[in-house]
Order: sequence, then structure tokens, then C-alpha cells
Amino acid sequence: MALHSDLAQVTDRIAKRSAKTRSAYLDRMNAARKNGPNRAHLTCGNQAHAYAPMADDQERLIAGQAGNIGIITAYNDMLSAHQPFQQYPNLIKDTARRAGGTAQVAAGVPAMCDGITQGQTGMELSLFSRDAIAMSAGIGLSHNVFDSTVYLGVCDKIVPGMVIAAATFGHLPAVFLPAGPMTTGQGNDEKAKIRQRFAEGKADRFDLMASEMASYHGPGTCTFYGTANTNQMLMEFMGLHLPGSSFVNPNTPLRDALTEHGARRALEISDLGDEYIPVSHVLDEKAYVNGIVGLMATGGSTNLLIHLIAMARASGIILDWSDFAAVSAAIPLLTRVYPNGLADVNHFHAAGGLGLVIAELLNAGLLHDDTQTIVGGGLNEYTKDPKLVDGKLAWHDGVTTALNEKIIASVATPFQSAGGLSDLKGNLGSAVMKISAVAPERRIITAPVRVFRDQQPVLDAFRAGEFDKDVVVVVRYQGPRANGMPELHNLTPCLAVLQERGVKVALVTDGRMSGASGKVPAAIHVTPEALDNGPIAYLQDGDIVTVDAVTGVLSVGDNAIFAREINHPDLSSNDIGLGRELFDLFRKNAGPAETGASVFNF
Repeated sequence: MALHSDLAQVTDRIAKRSAKTRSAYLDRMNAARKNGPNRAHLTCGNQAHAYAPMADDQERLIAGQAGNIGIITAYNDMLSAHQPFQQYPNLIKDTARRAGGTAQVAAGVPAMCDGITQGQTGMELSLFSRDAIAMSAGIGLSHNVFDSTVYLGVCDKIVPGMVIAAATFGHLPAVFLPAGPMTTGQGNDEKAKIRQRFAEGKADRFDLMASEMASYHGPGTCTFYGTANTNQMLMEFMGLHLPGSSFVNPNTPLRDALTEHGARRALEISDLGDEYIPVSHVLDEKAYVNGIVGLMATGGSTNLLIHLIAMARASGIILDWSDFAAVSAAIPLLTRVYPNGLADVNHFHAAGGLGLVIAELLNAGLLHDDTQTIVGGGLNEYTKDPKLVDGKLAWHDGVTTALNEKIIASVATPFQSAGGLSDLKGNLGSAVMKISAVAPERRIITAPVRVFRDQQPVLDAFRAGEFDKDVVVVVRYQGPRANGMPELHNLTPCLAVLQERGVKVALVTDGRMSGASGKVPAAIHVTPEALDNGPIAYLQDGDIVTVDAVTGVLSVGDNAIFAREINHPDLSSNDIGLGRELFDLFRKNAGPAETGASVFNF
């Protein structure tokens, strides 16, 4: 099927916009490759330090004729999604030995959980942890003794940080190996109801704790379709995962077989293997467009509107929000996974999963099918399912129709004719809104604003009954430079309660919302942020604001407000406590959300 003309135009526009930066990037990667397997160029002393702990692998490392895999791991045993990675390095090392190669843990990178820090001070380090992860991985790979790389990470900032690092070391192949989702626990709809009851004072903390523990109950990724699972989708759509590997549960024979195969594949595609596939060849314009298509077709997390831009810039490719909006207009919504439905990712995987969604899109000309991937072929390989039969892993043709049509739709009969994103612009700046879970009648609101500078006063006003009529809630000074751009997840339950009471409500913020949020219309990532004298800094209670996700408008009705004097609040309390002192350099140098909110100057 010929590629849809709109996708062809977006891809061409990105390529032209990125011609200079992409060319310079590829020149750097080619120069890095010319040195060959770099450990051969190290001094004997350099090499001895690297090989000293490697026991039986030392001779192969010294010979330098077999590939050496650098493992970047986000293992810790506090995060359910990353706890399964504890056993991966030994599994990868044993597999590499059997294949004639070697593997070493090059670096451990930090991995924080937004679920733990939501509404807490630690959340102000969350976004910046992405760039810290990229730097940590870069430090490990700077030892320059690796022919290929394997990345072990799943959650919100971890995968984007790892992709930034992989792109920076783009002359090396990169295989991303996931851990998989935890098994299904309490239904997401029931969990949301308990949270709303708690917000209204109709449930106590014991009820809430029991509900949360029933939802998050074991090893693996949280099962809703938030940022972590959106990351996993992207890695398949962009060709960095093995086909069908994203949503296989942890600690199962199939999961282990996929990990072993990934290790072998990392050796095969090194410069010492039979087919050299550096990650710089995988992460091109087409791969990023495919990632955006996947984001829109599945109603994925809004956090990727920042992360994909940062990842792409590390690859020499310049994306902007207009690209996302253009793709969204051309791509139908094909999945209903919580918060855009009742199913979780296990249900989605059982109904046909990513392989079926990719097949639907390919058959309609809605994906580039000729991209480079770690398996060597294009995305057609990603329509297949991995199966373990008599102890042997093989890929088989996937299903051609959904096994549950309430979870996965066809392109012919989608859940929505366009994807789940609206790009908003107006005299209040630029913003984006995830609309896949927002009811159509709630996508336009014109109402007086209530202005706040953080979450807690909003919750206090809600509990005091102050929101008794239509309102646009503005929460500002939440941008990257103000306080690290934390997610404002604590606002979702109370704003959802207002909607159920018949109040029309929208959120406008220069901060972020959780990838698990959705049914409340939220114009997020507002740029410029308030601290940069962005237009939202001029707003006062009672100003009439329009949030229109249908025509893409974010505006205040009276331009006279911009004659007001801006009085920024004292934000010095954002500078200290729980490690925030260590990230002062990040806050001062962070770019705007629309360029990835990154400290890197790609």
C-alpha cells in the first residue's frame, strides 16, 4: 500500500527542516565507526583495567575478534517495572558466551517512579532525570570497549534518556529489552472510582490503600496505558525492540527467551557480526514519524510530546508540535486501553496487541514500511508474534482481526477518525491536549479562570466548594525552568468530580499531566512558561479564557491584560530539599517544552 500523502508530506517536511543537523550527525557517527572496534586501540593498561574482573572472558576480550556488549541497566528493586532486570545481565552474559562473544554491565542508570513521587517534592526531579540518565549511560559507554549495546529500561524518563544516549553513541547497535507488564490486578475503572471517592471524602485512607495495592501488586510495568507502556509501544514502532516483545509478562519462559535472542541479535548486528546495523541508521526521519503514528493510533501519553522531540534532536532530527498535529489528523484511533477504555495492556496484548495495530496501519498506508530495524527487515516483521514451541523461539503470523473489538478497532471502523492530539495556539502561547479520552462535548470551553501557582491550593479550593460554576483552572510556574515541570496528577480526581457534577472545566498549565490522565481537557506544556514571562503569567482570576481542542485555540478574550505588570512569585523554595539543590544547573539551562525541555544543545 502506498504511503498516505499526509505522512509523506510530514516526513518530507521534517527531512528538509533537519537536513543540516542530520547530515552533521551522520558525519559524526561515520567518523566514530572509522576507528573500528575501539578497544583494539586502547593501551594494554587501559584494556587490563576493563578486563580484570572478567575471568573466563578475558582471552576473548584481549583477542578482540568477538563482539563485546555494553549493558546499560536501570535495575532497582523498588520499582516494579525494573525489578525483573535483576537477572538480565547474567542471562545476557551467558547467552553472549555461547554465541562466542562477551557482555559487561557498562553502567547502571537512575530510575525513578512518577507513581511514587506524584504530588511530592521529588517529582520536581523527574523530568530532569531523563537527561541525567542519558549522561549516566554516556559515562558508561565512554570507556569505549563495546561493539554493541543492550538497554534495560521501561518507565517514563528511563527509555527516552536511554534513547538519547543510544543516539549519541549512534555508531553502535542498540537493542532495547523490556521487562513486560505485571499481571492484571484490580480494574483501572474501579481504582479511578475509589480515588474520586477519596477526593470527595467518601472513602478513607484504608480504602484507598487497599485499592492501590490491589492495582499495583507485583513485578512489571503498571498495566494502564501511561508513559511507561507508551514507551514500549514506541520501541516496537521505531524498530528498537524485538517484534511482539513489549507486553510479555516478566519471569516467564517466553520473556527469558526474548532476552536471550536480543543478546544474540546485539552481537549479530555489531561491526564484528554478519550485518552491521548501528542505531543511527534505525533512528531516522521515517522511524520518528512511525513513532508519532503509533502514539496517535493508540492514544498514548502526552509526555512523549516532549520526549520524542528530545530523542529526535539527539539523532540530528528536528520535530515540532505541528508534526504531531498533522499526523494526528491523518491517523485513526485504533485502541481503547485505560484511561481511554476499561482494558489494560494485558487485555490489549491478548486481543491482538501491537502486531495487529501495526498490520492495520501498514495495510492502510499509514506507516513507513521500509524502515531499518534491529531485526533487519522493515515493520512488516513487527506484525508477527513470538512463540516458544518445544523450547524454541520463533515468530509466527499474527492475528488479522481483533479478538476483542472493544479494545482494538480496524482502520475501516476506528474508534475515532483522527488521533488523540490537539495542537493549541493563540495569544496565551502554544500548548497540546490529549483528547482521545475527552468526551466531544467537553473539548471546547470558554469560562472565567482561577489562577494558582501549584496543585495544593487547587485541591483546597475544591474541598472548600469554590468551583460551583464553569471554570478554567490555570496552574502556572510549573515549567522546566520554574520547578522542573512536574506532573500535576493530583488534580485529575477533583477535576473529574467537577465534570461529573455538571461543571464544565479545563486545566491550563505550563506543567505536565500524567500519561494516565485524559478525560479532563488539559492544555498542557504551555510555552513560553510563566517564568519566561509567558502570556499565562499575565492572567488574573476572572479573565475569560477559551480552550478549544476542536479548532486548536488557546486564548484570552481581552488583549488589554498584557499591559499588566508581571510580578513573579518567590520561587526560592523550589531550589532546596530532596536533591533539588543538585539540579539548579538543569533548571537554569532547560529549554522550553516545545523543543524537548532538555538541557542538551543538540
